[in-house]
Amino acid sequence: MRPFRRRSAHAVLSLALTTGIAIAVPALLVPAAHAQPSPVVWQMATEYPATSMPGEGLSTFAQEVAARTQGALAPQPTFDAAAGFKSAQMPAAIRDGKLQAGDAFGGALGEIDPIFLLSSLPFVATTVDQAHRLADLARADYARAFARQGQHLIYITPWPPTGLWSRNAVGSLDALRALSVRAYDETSAEVMRAAGAKAQNLSFADAMPRLKDGSVNAVLSSGDGGAGRKLWDYLPHFTAIGYAMPLSFTTINLAAWQALTPAQRDAVAAAGRATEDRQWARLDTRLAENTARMRTNGVTIEDHPAPAVQQALRDAGMSAVGAWQARVGERGAALLKTYLGTEPGSSR
Repeated sequence: MRPFRRRSAHAVLSLALTTGIAIAVPALLVPAAHAQPSPVVWQMATEYPATSMPGEGLSTFAQEVAARTQGALAPQPTFDAAAGFKSAQMPAAIRDGKLQAGDAFGGALGEIDPIFLLSSLPFVATTVDQAHRLADLARADYARAFARQGQHLIYITPWPPTGLWSRNAVGSLDALRALSVRAYDETSAEVMRAAGAKAQNLSFADAMPRLKDGSVNAVLSSGDGGAGRKLWDYLPHFTAIGYAMPLSFTTINLAAWQALTPAQRDAVAAAGRATEDRQWARLDTRLAENTARMRTNGVTIEDHPAPAVQQALRDAGMSAVGAWQARVGERGAALLKTYLGTEPGSSR
């Protein structure tokens, strides 16, 4: 009887499939549907706008991770410090699990480890090639410094060259000395003070109220994306001093990283590499795009700073680099020496 019953069941199922008639068949003949597990959501944040380099990096990374893990991991980026954390607060927020991952500007992390100030040292790496070479040289040191903070480095974001936004043109030393500048790390604050200006080390988010109330009349920053969009309403002059091409860093909570399966870690690492490659590639056209957008919005760009202004900044910058070398210790100083030793025409 068993062969007959088996054939009968197949015949009934075949009839149902070919005629569309709903026929009750034994449950064993129909595979049970397996519910898909809910995706693992990562809250990610940056203090910068979505259209800035860090903002676009977070969006790209989220898309890459979702695609490479078939939706099993779902990073959710937020921008403009909407999560309540500025760059200086980001490592602690990630370490403590308030966020799973996030982007932080390296210049804001100098109190955690002075190695993070390397990329924003004045007049050291001012082209894309120089900035990329310095980032690759220091990558392992950055990763170790973040590991000590309970997080894993995923990828690096470069910024376009830092310039000087100001309410009035900076065409002389007197004009430079009249500035009250938002600097983005303690090194740049020291440089601006040494050159004769007033300076405060402020996060981007904290700088905006100061611009509105007039206590800050200049900002050290790139002309990038949404960051530039927020500045040109207050500061219609941009002087391309070629100060630095600093870095931002995107990290993930170390416990969250270790909780991933090996396949998921491989996917996230690949997403990070793809995102970083995209970030560096964006710089090929970014400067021209930023310049065009700034001019469209009424910003006067001075591509050739007054020689006296540029020299004052460079002299102050050399002193600041020396102070950083003394602070960072042998390893960091050796990194800088190695970089400068491979840089054609370096006089440092």
